[in-house]
Amino acid sequence: MRFTYAEAMTDPSYYVPLARAAEAAGYTSMSVADSLVYPKESDSTYPYTADGNREFLEDKPFIETFTLIAALGAVTSTLRFTPFVLKLPIRPPVLVAKQAMSIAALTGGRLGLGVGLSPWPEDFQVMGVPWERRGRRMDEAIDILRGLSTGDYFEFHGEHFDVPAIKMAPAQPYPILVGGHSEPALRRAVVRGDGWMHAGGDDLDALLARLRSIREQEGKAGEPFEVHVISMDAYTPDGVKRLEDKGVTDVIVGFRMPYAKGPDTQPLADKIEALERFAEGVITKVQ
Repeated sequence: MRFTYAEAMTDPSYYVPLARAAEAAGYTSMSVADSLVYPKESDSTYPYTADGNREFLEDKPFIETFTLIAALGAVTSTLRFTPFVLKLPIRPPVLVAKQAMSIAALTGGRLGLGVGLSPWPEDFQVMGVPWERRGRRMDEAIDILRGLSTGDYFEFHGEHFDVPAIKMAPAQPYPILVGGHSEPALRRAVVRGDGWMHAGGDDLDALLARLRSIREQEGKAGEPFEVHVISMDAYTPDGVKRLEDKGVTDVIVGFRMPYAKGPDTQPLADKIEALERFAEGVITKVQ
């Protein structure tokens, strides 16, 4: 089992010391959140809060995802970074391919590119991208990332993107991890991705069962596949063993409620103490 430390929407000056502390404590990865804007007016709901409220995001600091990973990669040597998740279909995929390969090259391959759909129509609007057919746009974007990561000439002619024969260097493949709980998201993770990222909730067993079923249907049951989950089972050695028995490869753990309104008031020292306490109580006992 591998362990990912999650922290977001906190004082930007905390990220470097937290990454160093997580690496020293034995975590495999650190997740990096992605958010572009907070609209003044919106009737959108957030899919991962009980009431759909999104106000916890207002005035929270978000460093641009690839910028933050580059900074953290420069001060660590083993810690992997997993965007959780990059809102891929609102971005030009050729640019994302260049950013991801650059990060992978600079960090010695320490990138697991988590990608997903944005739940906010406003993200699409401000980026000049249609909200409609966003799933198909996502599929095409993943195909482009995959093709350009080989370093060979690659061209793509689809419904949403038209890319002439081009190549990029340095060529640096990286795993693509697809987030989302819908049937299309699960199938996308299996068919186009190298793994799946779970966003939390009580339906984990059902999602894992469906994921296994799709992998069997697609003839991929025996292939390597990363499964990143959020679960209360991750906070005890026995629980970690249960998750491992279900095929989970990575658990994502955090130590404060991310959906609280207002600024994060937890001191840096307390954050480091919490991640170290978990490492001592769980990571060292299962590895």
